[in-house]
Amino acid sequence: MTFESTKAYQELLPHFAARVKHNEPLARHSTFGVGGPADVWVSLETRSEALGLVNLCAEKHWPLLIVGNGSNTLFSDAGVRGIVARMALSSYTLEERAPEQATLVADAGANWPHLVHELARQGWGGLEFGVGIPGSLGGAIFSNAGAHNREIGEVVEWIEVLDARGANSEGEEYSYPLLRRYQHDELALSYRQSRFRMARQVHYDEQGHLIAPPRHMIEPAEIVLQLGLRLHRAPPDQLQQTLARYKQERSRSEPSHQERGTIFKDPSDGLVSRLLAQADLLGMREGQAQIALDNANYLVNLGGARAIDMAHLIEEAHRRVLARFGIDLQLDVELLGDWAAVGRGPAEPIVMPS
Repeated sequence: MTFESTKAYQELLPHFAARVKHNEPLARHSTFGVGGPADVWVSLETRSEALGLVNLCAEKHWPLLIVGNGSNTLFSDAGVRGIVARMALSSYTLEERAPEQATLVADAGANWPHLVHELARQGWGGLEFGVGIPGSLGGAIFSNAGAHNREIGEVVEWIEVLDARGANSEGEEYSYPLLRRYQHDELALSYRQSRFRMARQVHYDEQGHLIAPPRHMIEPAEIVLQLGLRLHRAPPDQLQQTLARYKQERSRSEPSHQERGTIFKDPSDGLVSRLLAQADLLGMREGQAQIALDNANYLVNLGGARAIDMAHLIEEAHRRVLARFGIDLQLDVELLGDWAAVGRGPAEPIVMPS
């Protein structure tokens, strides 16, 4: 079935007004600052909007991609066909239970750094380790994100998802998405991994080219809507001091460029960046994309970089570490959009800093 973007845009416009856009550049919605256009872009601000759009796309067989804040998301230069919808739902409530403890019930689109500051002022701790992670809570559970030797899987109690797997069946038959709740032990959480990320893992072919996962009609097939997270009471001034310390520690290890993102999973603090540095990758550049000079596990956009340039640098970094150390580095970046030509498109020469 052919997706008619203009028709879809016109149908969504009365419901979303300025929050729906036609041919929206995805570079505006990625921490890397790269990516071609989305046929249709929508920002979802309420639960009913999210449920309604997913049901509409399932019924009409419109391709739908749900995204968060674009943290460590590399959109293809060709963009994304169909509808790209950002989960901007950001409300939360606190359910106090045992003395000095509470469950934070938060929408998937809640911004982790912003939320943790609000909670600290109210004397609630438990999530402050994520103050430097520039993403949403829904995206965090997708990758089991963490920092400072902690990860979100340690505090999550349950999540609610919209299960759209039945809408991805072949042919005209489909099943409407269903609401489901998963408890912690059902999420298959491990280091930078969850049940949701397993199906969308990026791989390499025999030549070392990146292979993006196949796309289904509705992605992800299980859409995180809400999370229940465990909190504890702590003095606000103590929490603020912890937040300041974590931010300072993170700033020392991150490049100063605004458009950036990590490349590979790092199971041991600083191990991957050291391996990449030892493989002479610091400062390697293709076009306006560069492996950071001060931390080789970051890609930075020097201004006007292409996604394909970043993909080529990732492939070269993976190849060198594999050849020199025999270590198969696992990607911490999600590839979205049309990546059929990854590693085979026009490339600018890779250069090293003088």
